[in-house]
Amino acid sequence: MVTGMGFCLPGTSRPVFTADDVWDVASRGASCLVHGDVYYGSVDLSQAMFDARLPDLPPVFSRHYTNAHRFGLVSLVEACRDAGLDFRAGDLRSAAVLAGRGGVDTNVGPYMAVLEADPLTTSPQEAMELFVRGQQGITPSDVSLVQGALVRSTGPCFTVSCGCASSAVQVANARQMIANGMVDLAVVSGVDLFGLEVILNVQRLLRAAQGAYEAVRVDGMPELLPSFDRLMRPYDRRADCVNHGEGAATLILESRKHADERGARPYGQVLAHAMTRDGLSNPLASDDSGAALVEAVRRCLGDRWDISQVPYVHGGSDGDVVVTAFEANAVRQLYGPDSGVLMTSQEACFGHNGAPSGCLGVALSLLMMQRGQVCPTANCEQPADGLPFDPVPGTSSRPLDFDYALTCNYQIGGVKSVILVGSPDAV
Repeated sequence: MVTGMGFCLPGTSRPVFTADDVWDVASRGASCLVHGDVYYGSVDLSQAMFDARLPDLPPVFSRHYTNAHRFGLVSLVEACRDAGLDFRAGDLRSAAVLAGRGGVDTNVGPYMAVLEADPLTTSPQEAMELFVRGQQGITPSDVSLVQGALVRSTGPCFTVSCGCASSAVQVANARQMIANGMVDLAVVSGVDLFGLEVILNVQRLLRAAQGAYEAVRVDGMPELLPSFDRLMRPYDRRADCVNHGEGAATLILESRKHADERGARPYGQVLAHAMTRDGLSNPLASDDSGAALVEAVRRCLGDRWDISQVPYVHGGSDGDVVVTAFEANAVRQLYGPDSGVLMTSQEACFGHNGAPSGCLGVALSLLMMQRGQVCPTANCEQPADGLPFDPVPGTSSRPLDFDYALTCNYQIGGVKSVILVGSPDAV
């Protein structure tokens, strides 16, 4: 059962922290992307906002936190508050603390600081500070380290890194642990930052490469290399780019018995998961036939559920036309060419933020189910021709009464992750 959700995502006037905050943005198809030289989703978490939620952290550790640490801790605190759990009182003492991480942007600073430090000129105090900073920040386990310490968990604590599917896989791991009786409670977070400076430099490099690209371009290839200075528009006929962002999303998962005993209010259930890969030798490509996504969906549903029971799919489109192509082909194979199934993406609300997308997709799907409304695809105004699904264009939610949804996430290299979620009483 999913009993809590918390966030630290880009907002309009302030960051998005709660389920109501997320709903306010997603239900209107609003975009929190800010345009500078590129479009980007920035959290803008102030120190005062962080301190208000975590005023009692030991400074020997907290002064070395990166933004990945801060975002992950804030989203965890918000999820605990939403679930009615008091981590300071030990409510998460035996919980599994699982993190998904895709990027390494915030690991680079601590790594370089240690690498470039001169032992001959570094004072003992400086050396100790560098040691703490490095131990906390160098590895992909950075967020799970500080989250586990915050809640003083004695349960499993580890990180999965498989790009944008990272936290989706951790949701599946949490479900399996609970089903097997390993734990009664799990905290799952996805945290990532696509560093703005890196994106800006990639943009400069692409502009410099455009001339060379034009010299070798042949029919069938796009006229322009990817760019981040245009607005991402999933499922729109003008879609031609991806905008990145940063942030964190956390879910609280519990066994039904544990949730019932403490009187928790469930959003819904995580029912099944499957993961496939396209099987290509190219580590950066995806097969646009949709075959691997179809296989993942069928494995996820198994013999227990039928695709006809699932009228809504939370898509993973980030504005990349290749993603739209394999999603469209998969929907045709699963539902037929004119099924009328609703499939939307809220990537353009907060920017393509990597690892948080798995937890965010589950959260959004359950919120839509709970409220009987399917959120529109943000920034989709003119649906692409030939889509076999309804992307709910515009800025208004669509009424829909449903008990099951599929939520999809993809990693570069053709990995497909599919989760089936259901209402609290779905069987």
